Amino acid sequence: MRALKDRVMSADEAATLVQDGMVVGMSGFTRAGDAKDMPVALAKRAREQPMKITLITGASLGHDSDKALTEAGLLARRLPFQVDATLRSAINRGEVMFVDQHLSETVEFLRAGQFGRLDVAVIEAVAISEDGSIVPSSSVGNSASFAILADKVIVEINLAQPVEFEGMHDIWIPGHRPHREPLPIVNVSDRVGRPTVKIPPEKIAAIIITDTPDSASTVQPADAETQAIANHLIEFFTHEVKRGRMPARLPAIQSGIGTIANAVLKGFLQSPFEHLTMYSEVLQDSTFELMDAGKMDFASGSSITVSRPMQQQVFQNLARYRDKLVLRPQEVSNHPEVIRRLGLIALNTALEADIYGNVNSTHVYGTHMMNGIGGSGDFARNASLAIFATKSVAKGGKVSSIVPMVPHVDHNEHDVDLIVTEQGLADLRTLAPRERVKLIVENCAHPAYRDLLRDYYRDALKYGGQTPHALERAYEMHIRLRDSGSMLPR
Repeated sequence: MRALKDRVMSADEAATLVQDGMVVGMSGFTRAGDAKDMPVALAKRAREQPMKITLITGASLGHDSDKALTEAGLLARRLPFQVDATLRSAINRGEVMFVDQHLSETVEFLRAGQFGRLDVAVIEAVAISEDGSIVPSSSVGNSASFAILADKVIVEINLAQPVEFEGMHDIWIPGHRPHREPLPIVNVSDRVGRPTVKIPPEKIAAIIITDTPDSASTVQPADAETQAIANHLIEFFTHEVKRGRMPARLPAIQSGIGTIANAVLKGFLQSPFEHLTMYSEVLQDSTFELMDAGKMDFASGSSITVSRPMQQQVFQNLARYRDKLVLRPQEVSNHPEVIRRLGLIALNTALEADIYGNVNSTHVYGTHMMNGIGGSGDFARNASLAIFATKSVAKGGKVSSIVPMVPHVDHNEHDVDLIVTEQGLADLRTLAPRERVKLIVENCAHPAYRDLLRDYYRDALKYGGQTPHALERAYEMHIRLRDSGSMLPR
């Protein structure tokens, strides 16, 4: 233990361990459990001594860390997910090379040596034991594998994170392919790994003591449109149960982060469904509201990302939730094998969808990155029911979320089962492309855009085909938006 105490130092001192050209893995998943002091120290170091690194995280960072690192010119390459406006602009200017990945795959690339060696891992924790076992905080993300694979590990002990997190994690690390054993999770609540991240203590090169809470969630309250989306889905689930196509005790739910997904989950508070479970990446406010209401029995995730009031409620009362929560590495929370086995209901958000059910989750105009695909692809491809939700219009009605052809495809029509907007819901299962068009246009598109979409499809039919398109008109609405500021004709 004395040897570990001798490694306590300031973030500025620890930042000298990071050199130009290094690959750095940093904890953090949707603004939770991220390193707090090291990004600030690294940005300061890069301003004083220009250098570039490849930065890999679990998902997005909090505390404007990506902004600070971008402005300092530190980032040469960033992956697999981000939500920062400053970094996004640098990505779209081609100044930072952004690798948009399925969140289940990042560590697989590292394990296979695709990025070369992982030089340094920076991990937030609530404690370190004498044998070097690290107790993560409010997220696991890729932290466990970063610590295992890195040459050196810098640990931020965050006194603002409750020590009651100890025992809440389940760290299971896959073996190397092709002789990997099956992932033995058969129930949402199964614990199959260790409660800590075990590494040799000599790998811990620095320990930083910090006292900074997680950033709060930026999710907005539900509005009339998100409530309508929730109502459509609750009605759909009720109908499926009555028809005998879904059990009364629904399969486990996955929910992407964001206002729409959070609102849909809140809708379950007034639904007839009981004993809900969740197998997801992010546990949001609605997760804990459902638990407090006695509606949800158990939730498995990779991070806890909640509003400031909910953060205070949950973190000050973690013991109350201890037997209802588990936090896992993201390659486990997003593991295709488990998602398929559990038969999840997967709910994620679309930027736009086309008349055949292809979904764009990431690129404006098909060119400009927003945030990244995140885990939505992991779940959509493997869930028993893949739902994509969006408001039917954006920018005050100038943009339609239903278009003739999406200019970038993240989730093709083979992986999309339901599309839902505040206008209604389209169940695309068992339908051929031509059968999907009417449902999507009539049920999901905003009334202001239905005639445009009907007119496009009539023209497309002249060319025939399994999936009719009029190529010369396919991006007419996007081009009009680019040139005039609205998809609607003048």
